Amino acid sequence: MSMEATAWTQLHNVMTAQQDRRPFDRTTLRRIAAFARPHRRRVAVFLALSVATALLAVATPVLAGSVVNAIVTGKEAGTVTRLAVLIAVIAVAEAGLGLAGRWLSATLGEGLILDLRTAVFDHVQRMPIAFFTRTRTGALVSRLNNDVIGAQRAFSNTLSGVVSNVVTLLLTLGVMLSISWQITVLALVLLPVFVLPARRMGTRMARLQREAAAHNAAMGTRMTERFSAPGATLVKLFGRPADESAEFAARAGRVRDIGVRTAMAQSAFITALTLVSALALALVYGLGGYYTLRGRLDAGAVVALALLLTRLYAPLTALAGARVEVMSALVSFERVFEVLDLKPLIEQKPDARAVPDGPVSVEFDNVRFGYPSADKVSLASLEDVATLDTRGGTEVLRGISFRAEPGQTVALVGSSGAGKSTIAQLLPRLYDTDEGSVRVGGIDVRDLTADTLRDTLGMVTQDGHLFHESVRANLLLARPGATEEDLWDALRRSRLDGLVAALPDGLDTVVGERGYRLSGGERQRLTIARLLLARQRVVILDEATAHLDNTSEAAVQEALAEALQGRTAVVIAHRLSTVRTADLILVVENGQIAERGTHEELLAAGGRYEELYRTQFERPGAEAAELA
Repeated sequence: MSMEATAWTQLHNVMTAQQDRRPFDRTTLRRIAAFARPHRRRVAVFLALSVATALLAVATPVLAGSVVNAIVTGKEAGTVTRLAVLIAVIAVAEAGLGLAGRWLSATLGEGLILDLRTAVFDHVQRMPIAFFTRTRTGALVSRLNNDVIGAQRAFSNTLSGVVSNVVTLLLTLGVMLSISWQITVLALVLLPVFVLPARRMGTRMARLQREAAAHNAAMGTRMTERFSAPGATLVKLFGRPADESAEFAARAGRVRDIGVRTAMAQSAFITALTLVSALALALVYGLGGYYTLRGRLDAGAVVALALLLTRLYAPLTALAGARVEVMSALVSFERVFEVLDLKPLIEQKPDARAVPDGPVSVEFDNVRFGYPSADKVSLASLEDVATLDTRGGTEVLRGISFRAEPGQTVALVGSSGAGKSTIAQLLPRLYDTDEGSVRVGGIDVRDLTADTLRDTLGMVTQDGHLFHESVRANLLLARPGATEEDLWDALRRSRLDGLVAALPDGLDTVVGERGYRLSGGERQRLTIARLLLARQRVVILDEATAHLDNTSEAAVQEALAEALQGRTAVVIAHRLSTVRTADLILVVENGQIAERGTHEELLAAGGRYEELYRTQFERPGAEAAELA
C-alpha cells in the first residue's frame, strides 16, 4: 500500500471514529470476546494469514536489493533469474494470502453483523409496548445498522490491521536497522511531519463530517416525516410547502459548503503527504548514494531501504490512529450492548403452560395497574433526551374485577382515557398487572406460554395497522398456513372480497405504508379479516368498527356476530349501538368499573350509561340513523 493510500485510509478512520478518551472497559471486552468465541478458529487463521502477509511484504524489498547487487557485481544471469522468479512467487503468494485474508475478514465481519443484529432484533421484539411508544424508531434502527457495522469493523479492519501492522513495522524496522541504522534513524525524524498533520487534519475533518452528518440526519428525518401520507397531507393543509422547501434547501446548502471545504482540505492534505513522501525518499537516495560511493553501502541496500521505507511509514501511520479506531469500535459495541442490557418487563416463566382446550373464560381479579416510568423501559439515547423521565406508576386501573364466561361478550364503554384500552392490553399480556391477576381459561396469563396466549387471543386495534406488503402477506400474518380458499373466505365474511377481487393484482396487491392505499374502513375490514382467519377462542375488539360508515358497520357486525359465535369476546366501543346485545356491559370511569349490567338494566338504572346513551341519541331520529 502506498503512503498516499495509507493517508487516505487513516484520514477516513479518524473522520469516522468517535474521539473518545475513556479507558478500556474490561466488561465490554469480555462481552466482545463472548460474541467472537464462535468464530475463534477463523480469527486464529485470519491472524496467522495477517502475519504471513506481513512477512512476505518485507521479503520483497530485500530480494529486490539482492537483484540489484547481483546485477552490479556481474553475477551469473541464473542468479538474477532465480531471484526474479522468487520475487514473482512471493508476489503471487502475497496476492493469494491477501485474497484469503480478505475472504476471512469479510466472513468474520458479516458473521458478527449477523449475530449482533439477530441478538438485538430478537431482544427488541421482547420489549414491552411502552418501549416502542417512547423510542425514536430511527434511533433504534441506527443501532441495528450504524452501530453494528461500527462494531464489525473491530474484527474485519482493526484487529487484522493492528496485528499485521505491528508485525510489518517490527520486521521492516529490524531489516532497515541491520542495513543502515543511520539512514533509518534519519528517515524516522520525518515521521512527526508525516503523522501529526494527519491527526490534526483528521480532527478538523471529523468535525466537518459530524456537522454534515447532523444536517443529513435532519434532512432524512424531515423527508421521512413529510413524505409519509399523513405528513404530506398536513403540509398541504396548512399551506407551507415554500417554507418547508426553504428550510430543506438551507440545510442542503450547508452540506454543499461542507463538501467543498472537505474536498479542498483533503486535496491539501494529500499534497502535503506526497511532498513528505518525496522528501523521505530523497533522503534515502541521497544519503544512501553517498554511502555507496564511499564504499560503506552497496547499491542493492539503497534500493531495499527505499522500498522498505514505504513499508515502514504505512504501518506507523495506521498504528498512530489505531487507538481511535479501537475506541470507536468499543463505543459501537457499548451502544449495542446498551440495548441488549435493557431488561424486558415481561418474561415467560420456565414452567409456563398452555391454555386448556375448548371454550375459555376471561377474568380480571382486583387488577391495579400503572404504566411504567421511562427509566424502566427505555434509554435516554433512544429518546433523544439528556435524562429519562422517572415519573410513572400512577394508577390507571383501580381494582378492576369482572368475568366473561366461555362464549360470552363483555363490552367496555365510558369516557375517553377511562382505561378501557388498558384493560384490553392486559389480556394478551402487552403489559403485566401491578396487583391482582388476569386469567384466561382459569390460568393467570403470567403462567401461560407466549405461543399459547397468541394462539388463544386475537385483537383488532383502533388504528387497523397494516404492513407495506401485499393483502396476502398481511392476512397470512395471522395464519401462515392458510390456503387460498381460507383467505377468500375471511375476506368474504368481512365483506371485503369484492374490493380485493377488483384490485389490479388481487391478493398480491401491495396496500402501501400503514395501508394508506386503502380507505380507513377498508383497512379496518382487512384487519377484521385477519382476525377471522386466525380463529382464536378469545377475541378483543378495541374500537374495531370505529372507521366504518353505517352501512359497512352493519355488514361487519353481521360478520363478527357469525365469527364470535361460541367465542369469548371483550369489545370496546364508543358507539353504544354496537354493544346493545352484549351479555355484560361495563361502564369504566377513572380506572374503575362504575356500572355493570345489560343494556336494558343500565338504561333503567339511570346512571352514567343512560347519560352516555342519551348524549348519543338525544337528536330526533339519531338512534334510528345509528342503527340503520
